[in-house]
Amino acid sequence: MAIQHETELYEPIKRFYEERGYTVKGEVRHCDLVAVGEQEQDMVIVEFKKTFNLSLLLQGVDRMQSCEQVYLAVERNRSKKGAVNQRWGELTRLCKRLGLGLMTVTFYKTKKPVVEVLCEAAGTLAYAASPVGSPARVSGRRKSRLLHEFKERSGDYNVGGSTQRKLVTAYREKALRMAQCMNDHGQLSPRALREQLGYSNAAAMLQHNYYGWFARVGRGIYELTPTGHEALQQYAEVVRESAAASQKNEER
Repeated sequence: MAIQHETELYEPIKRFYEERGYTVKGEVRHCDLVAVGEQEQDMVIVEFKKTFNLSLLLQGVDRMQSCEQVYLAVERNRSKKGAVNQRWGELTRLCKRLGLGLMTVTFYKTKKPVVEVLCEAAGTLAYAASPVGSPARVSGRRKSRLLHEFKERSGDYNVGGSTQRKLVTAYREKALRMAQCMNDHGQLSPRALREQLGYSNAAAMLQHNYYGWFARVGRGIYELTPTGHEALQQYAEVVRESAAASQKNEER
């Protein structure tokens, strides 16, 4: 059965990595899916498309600057005749040449989707000494930024492959926590927010006011705007889960 949107690939692939002990989050610094193992350096990027095309290939090559293990994922639809993504042998050889991994997802009407890895990424242990050539050089700066954004998010609030929708980034999550704190306690200073939430950049976030959620009402005093109250309703689930994750970390 053919999928309608590439976001449908997210849950099966997320489950595939979670069953292998990874923590998975979607839409992290433009990557459809990022999975991190018990060791932080064991990181995987997966890019999705409904079918294999040049755009997907170029995305994969670009992501190789951020991570050693990059995979391309597409639907495996056996009903399509003559489609380019039926030439799995040739596509697998191409991905191997580039150092990219390739996986497919087959959907069924009566059972769970099946994920199949056609070739491993060159950065994996099994392919580290592959004779097909060296993978693209990873930028330490890009990789650290990706890992930092991943770690700063308390949970997985986005669906990989999403377009034209507001994403819950680490910055937005922090701003929501600040808005909730103001909603609970009223007008607050940057120092009070920093003490309540532990955000060293609370003052800068209030001054920049990127989302328009905060208003300065006095010297060093801020309150929540109507837009901020609306955001708390719109992202109520994120606020709850973020607060619960924060409390859980404090108890450890």
